[in-house]
Amino acid sequence: MIGLNEAITLAVSAHAGQTDKSGEPYILHVLRVMLAQKDVEAMTVAALHDIVEDTSITLADLEEAGWSARVVAAVDALTHRDGEDYFDFTRRAASDELAKPVKIADLRDNLRQATDVGAQDRRARYLKALALLGEA
Repeated sequence: MIGLNEAITLAVSAHAGQTDKSGEPYILHVLRVMLAQKDVEAMTVAALHDIVEDTSITLADLEEAGWSARVVAAVDALTHRDGEDYFDFTRRAASDELAKPVKIADLRDNLRQATDVGAQDRRARYLKALALLGEA
């Protein structure tokens, strides 16, 4: 079975060239969320948390590569689906015990990064999502 090292390698490769709203390499967000986790399994999920949503990699690709069903399910829970209400997505992510701390770290990092012009609406959304999770 594969784990954290492979997740980091895949994330670096898959997010290569992507930048966040402030122009920084996107992988830095992924790594900050990963480092906020308390155990290796959660760190693995955090390394993969945006890979299905923001790259061409699919959940089936993760399964085929050998990640555990538990890790793949958590990544699935952290993947915002087209047309899905953001707060419904937040609740769905929080319903998976492995995904919940990753989602909390993701929201906190997004909130910390939301300093660009026009970030007011995103900040409000992140604060509301954290409140839904009992974290604000």
